[in-house]
Amino acid sequence: MTNQTATAWAYVGEKFSKHHVFNEDQVRAFATEAGDTNPLHHDAAVAARSRYGRLIVSGTHTSALLLGLTAAHFSKNFSVVGMSFSVEFRKAVLASAAVRIEWEVVATSMKGDAAQQVELRGGLYDEGGQLCVQATGLVKVSAAT
Repeated sequence: MTNQTATAWAYVGEKFSKHHVFNEDQVRAFATEAGDTNPLHHDAAVAARSRYGRLIVSGTHTSALLLGLTAAHFSKNFSVVGMSFSVEFRKAVLASAAVRIEWEVVATSMKGDAAQQVELRGGLYDEGGQLCVQATGLVKVSAAT
């Protein structure tokens, strides 16, 4: 942690990740809860006739997992608030996929003595290492209360 100062809670180059395995029941349930009625997330027969050949995960689901990982990582020891996130969907994620979700801290700046602004770059990768969802984020980290 050579880039970390005594008052910083995140440092440039810090990476964190997790693995996740989707299944069709989970994909359908999440899409339903999110209000996403696209048949590509619900109807196996419709999805089989699509260019994907099977059910795919909704973008809201993959985005939620990306954002959730930032909260889970920083909230272990600190208070964290998401400021902004942007996602770009590059490749469909199949409903049976095993994926790696990863973030890297690309910049930090102190906001007084009370908080640190943390810029992130991340993505969701399929089993072959191909980028499916590209993301950037900005969170504010401070001492746990």
